[in-house]
Amino acid sequence: MGITITLYRYRIQNQPQKMLGMEQKALGVRQYHVASVLCQRAEVAMSHFEPSEYIRYDLLEKNINVVRKRLNRPLTLSEKIVYGHLDDPAHQEIERGKTYLRLRPDRVAMQDATAQMAMLQFISSGLPKVAVPSTIHCDHLIEAQLGGEKDLRRAKDINQEVYNFLATAGAKYGVGFWRPGSGIIHQIILENYAYPGVLLIGTDSHTPNGGGLGGICIGVGGADAVDVMAGIPWELKCPKVIGVKLTGSLSGWTSPKDVILKVAGILTVKGGTGAIVEYHGPGVDSVSCTGMATICNMGAEIGATTSVFPYNHRMKKYLSKTGRADIANLADEFKDHLVPDPGCHYDQLIEINLSELKPHINGPFTPDLAHPVAEVGSVAEKEGWPLDIRVGLIGSCTNSSYEDMGRSAAVAKQALAHGLKCKSQFTITPGSEQIRATIERDGYAQILRDVGGIVLANACGPCIGQWDRKDIKKGEKNTIVTSYNRNFTGRNDANPETHAFVTSPEIVTALAIAGTLKFNPDTDFLTGKDGKKFKLEAPDADELPRADFDPGQDTYQHPPKDSSGQRVDVSPTSQRLQLLEPFDKWDGKDLEDLQILIKVKGKCTTDHISAAGPWLKFRGHLDNISNNLLIGAVNIENGKANSVRNAVTQEFGPVPDTARYYKAHGIRWVVIGDENYGEGSSREHAALEPRHLGGRAIITKSFARIHETNLKKQGLLPLTFADPADYNKIHPVDKLTIQGLKDFAPGKPLKCIIKHPNGTQETILLNHTFNETQIEWFRAGSALNRMKELQQK
Repeated sequence: MGITITLYRYRIQNQPQKMLGMEQKALGVRQYHVASVLCQRAEVAMSHFEPSEYIRYDLLEKNINVVRKRLNRPLTLSEKIVYGHLDDPAHQEIERGKTYLRLRPDRVAMQDATAQMAMLQFISSGLPKVAVPSTIHCDHLIEAQLGGEKDLRRAKDINQEVYNFLATAGAKYGVGFWRPGSGIIHQIILENYAYPGVLLIGTDSHTPNGGGLGGICIGVGGADAVDVMAGIPWELKCPKVIGVKLTGSLSGWTSPKDVILKVAGILTVKGGTGAIVEYHGPGVDSVSCTGMATICNMGAEIGATTSVFPYNHRMKKYLSKTGRADIANLADEFKDHLVPDPGCHYDQLIEINLSELKPHINGPFTPDLAHPVAEVGSVAEKEGWPLDIRVGLIGSCTNSSYEDMGRSAAVAKQALAHGLKCKSQFTITPGSEQIRATIERDGYAQILRDVGGIVLANACGPCIGQWDRKDIKKGEKNTIVTSYNRNFTGRNDANPETHAFVTSPEIVTALAIAGTLKFNPDTDFLTGKDGKKFKLEAPDADELPRADFDPGQDTYQHPPKDSSGQRVDVSPTSQRLQLLEPFDKWDGKDLEDLQILIKVKGKCTTDHISAAGPWLKFRGHLDNISNNLLIGAVNIENGKANSVRNAVTQEFGPVPDTARYYKAHGIRWVVIGDENYGEGSSREHAALEPRHLGGRAIITKSFARIHETNLKKQGLLPLTFADPADYNKIHPVDKLTIQGLKDFAPGKPLKCIIKHPNGTQETILLNHTFNETQIEWFRAGSALNRMKELQQK
């Protein structure tokens, strides 16, 4: 009996969100499986890649049934979706936390800052077209300065060369292109591409946002995206599964943001590493679809591979409102595969009673430092954190939904009714052009302006450091409160003395009105213009607009069917773009006498390794952006950032300059790091830069998942101390020799000889997580080099 396969088409030209047609093809399961594999491995573009969606529930079901029979146990939702996308479900070895899975993702999404390097790598691969549906989203290069329209015009002018490269590369290689002003990648994915059961990879660490629609959406580096776009099975270490059981229901000032802020406080910034966080339980139904997306989005802050919610009526409602009712109906038919099995096993189980959960605010300087809003003021006084709030900022990919804007407007409206405006500066970032147009139509944007807010462009803006902040000087101690996801030192405004706190949009709005961290909107009073005291009521707002969403301006470029005449030009004199040269292959020898470039003290995120903000303009030019290598990391030798000793001249200087000196003199080097090295963004530049400047290994106590993979992809050795205490044995003036590379094998530690200046030596062991395929990347010099080798065979 044949299985009906439904191909959905939407967002064509000027009718985004409209279901414009439907094709049905009856194929046998075996026939469809073959067709699916051929589709993924095709080397020519298929016009239906963009803007179509393949809903492959039949193949998902087939694969799940194969795996279920093999494992003979109940499956979690995460397992169903991940194992349902196995390249070879009948023979794939499956063991949580140990084996590497070979997967076939449904699609790829790239934001403009990371898409530059991803597309440059894809061009280097020599392949003519992408083999899976892929999109580029222009959201990272728009600096917040004066306001939405002015900032967007300025960005289009400044970044014209980059936008032109991405648009023409997309057209040439079959990739959809969302123009600047479209919105933030994760909101666009939620509105258009995510669906229950999808496996999507994106070149941004907050790709897990799509878990709010029941998908497994995973942040990766650009080289991973190239693998998938090339039609190569994508590798992922079989994740463990952390269950979060939600009971009770949200009410009052408590929001979905408080769920993940609470979880972050429990698990810390690395507690989710190597695991998928799976929410379940009766409390799930009290959370809106976009609220679930908020929770999944910030799962990146606990190091989780991704997060996911089970399919329910809130997702169905969102799909219907965004023009995808037929997808919701199909999901209803396959619902058993889109929820966890009763009795499934979680590696760790956390239970949160939403009825007892209080509003939280996390920070400063790390997203896992959790405080109830009622207590943060007294904690701030004790710690010496500034109580006065200079700026409140709402929006970002985490909290920019219609519901978020509505709840913030409900708070602002109450203040206006009593003659008050914000005491703090206040900014609003819509998540997409659709959200912007709809909140303008429904009056939310005007209310937020009336209370003193500035509506910024539909882009990442201050959340990622794209903020031309004028109200303080660098080094001035101050406090800001945001509804963003990250608050690492200097992330938002490049000022290391900015104390950034993360909370829900409605709490940000209330605090911006009060102007102080000591305000608890649940209990404290404000004084109106008439001198009378009043208390803000808990906000209430529609989950979705009562009328249809207003799509706003059409901002999508579909790749042409025939791209044979399309040119992609990269000027050899460009300061923004640079074609890539292959990295050198391993020479077959052990790594002798590696110089230590820097021994890092404490937290070292990807923001420390490859800063964002003003450096974003060089994301397509490897040599230029390498001038920011590790400039934010603290050198244990002198306690300073961007100041390391040159082992030859004995002079202290900037990290990139020292690395360039070593490279010019043929000196290979290594970095020594602390816990959770590479936490934060997916940016692979943090791996490309050390490789480009002559690095050979990064040795740490532990790595963040994405960064460790990115290092492997570029031919570097991410290694960990077998005994974490060995970190203390290495001094910045030592030299290291790494032995055992000729017999490099999975699970076999490497030997490290520490050579001290006084002639003494110590030997320690270094662990690694390389599998056979990844060892081939190292030997070839990079994953891209290995891909080319395989093409030539």
